[in-house]
Amino acid sequence: MISKQFFEALDAVAQERGLEKEKILELFERGLLNAYKKAYHHNENARVEFNEEKNEIQIYADYLVVEKEPELADQIGLKEARIERKTIKVGETLTRKITPKDFGRIAAVSAKQILTQGLKNLEREKVYEIFKAQENETINAEIVALNKDFVTLDLGHDLETSLPRKELLRTDETRIGSRLKVYITKVEMTTKGAKVFVSRNDKNLVKRLIEQVTPEIADGTVEIMGLARDAGERSKVAVFSHDVNVDPVGSVVGYKGSRINEVLAALQGERVDIYEWSKDPIMLIKNALEPAKIVAINPNKKEKTAIVIVNDKDFTSAIGSKGQNVRLAAQSSGWKIDIKSITDAKEMGINYRRIDVESNA
Repeated sequence: MISKQFFEALDAVAQERGLEKEKILELFERGLLNAYKKAYHHNENARVEFNEEKNEIQIYADYLVVEKEPELADQIGLKEARIERKTIKVGETLTRKITPKDFGRIAAVSAKQILTQGLKNLEREKVYEIFKAQENETINAEIVALNKDFVTLDLGHDLETSLPRKELLRTDETRIGSRLKVYITKVEMTTKGAKVFVSRNDKNLVKRLIEQVTPEIADGTVEIMGLARDAGERSKVAVFSHDVNVDPVGSVVGYKGSRINEVLAALQGERVDIYEWSKDPIMLIKNALEPAKIVAINPNKKEKTAIVIVNDKDFTSAIGSKGQNVRLAAQSSGWKIDIKSITDAKEMGINYRRIDVESNA
């Protein structure tokens, strides 16, 4: 069967839907063989061959030549076989070309159904593969519908997902048409296709956003060592440079805040503190507690705990609202931090060595 139009259509479908031609041909082959089976009640001896150079599709059926009447569907009697090949012998194979137009209407409909459903499945698999590759990454999404419990997001590739409002930031603008950066937490394949789970309050959203705007992180010069987040309110991020000539904080912040402002815009108002990670626990904890002013730090390296001394007037700000500053500092640095005022330290008999006052100025 010669069909230039088929192969042109094959190229068009593959390109339009982003599918592999080989997989589409497999579907078409399955449809043709199913049609053959409906017409001849079996297809064990049939095969399909595609020749793109000659624009040819051909179905062949192989029959084993036997002496007497055939007992199996893939056999043919010698007498009948010699009508087509006079010199054929018992034990040889007779190959017949089958014309698809002889299949009949029911067989043709069956072949079309298999191809149509198969294309849908291929498209679902393709979409799944696209989003599975983006698992644990951030993507842009658009709000296309909403109710009191969920917002519906268009993720692209004709795929939507529902995001619970509790997974949104309190500052997020929720109206149809609004665009959000979301973090893909999980991708599953279901009977209806890919199901993508996304979040706005996962701390890794902040990590990925920072990585996207910081080339020094992409090339390995700068590394995120720790990150803690109160979604929608504040994050603390510890960064370290493997090159003494590269400022890790400056790399993330960018010239006049150009880089970090992209992150803040995506987070719609959430505060992000970037501080330098250090092997020296005193410097690490001091940096983590910024902007709090620190008087002294007594670290216990074995237990990774530290007592931090602050002036009485700075105690509340060092702790932060609802303990946020010290909690995020502890989580991002990996140290358990206990803040004491100078008055409390004296009453408890805690000895300490003051950090250079100028460093806190």
